[in-house]
Amino acid sequence: MLENVLAKHNCTFKIKLTVKSIVSAALVVLAVVLPRLVHLAAGAAGGVQWLPMYLPVLLGGCLLGAYWGLGIGVVSPVVSFLLTVASGNPMPALAKLPFMVAELAVFAVVSGLFTKKIAQNGWLAFPAVLLAQVSGRAAFMLLAIVFSFAAPFTPAEILVQIQTGFAGMILQAVLVPFAVMAIKKLLDKSRN
Repeated sequence: MLENVLAKHNCTFKIKLTVKSIVSAALVVLAVVLPRLVHLAAGAAGGVQWLPMYLPVLLGGCLLGAYWGLGIGVVSPVVSFLLTVASGNPMPALAKLPFMVAELAVFAVVSGLFTKKIAQNGWLAFPAVLLAQVSGRAAFMLLAIVFSFAAPFTPAEILVQIQTGFAGMILQAVLVPFAVMAIKKLLDKSRN
């Protein structure tokens, strides 16, 4: 979606790269800070229930597309881990990190595939987010099954985790599309 706006403004490659880099960095920061705030407010269980890192990643996919979204989805949990490992309480835990990177990558790529259509019709952010959520959670479950010999959790535990995070998924399925539509509206106004 952002690419369309930048192209309509006849921005140079350098400007496009700069804008996308700044937006991506801001979303990665949000993906690192938001879970910390949720953990402070709701404890460790709050992260599993509200899934705060997913929101900026879904937003990144919808706004920036599959490639930039993929970067946000992969970098966010790694940066969060690296910044929190020194505290003795890394988020996410090392054993869960590869699974979360894969899940968030799927979230970002799937939502990012809709970015051009969202630029035309903001309401398409709803199916983009829903399909991304289902795909990401399915990928997480599939990886847990495939790597069950080495995973620190069983598929049954993942199913419980998915059920626990259902409220967060619903919240994101509403918040992200409305945020995308609001940003689209602001960008459309700036174009005129």
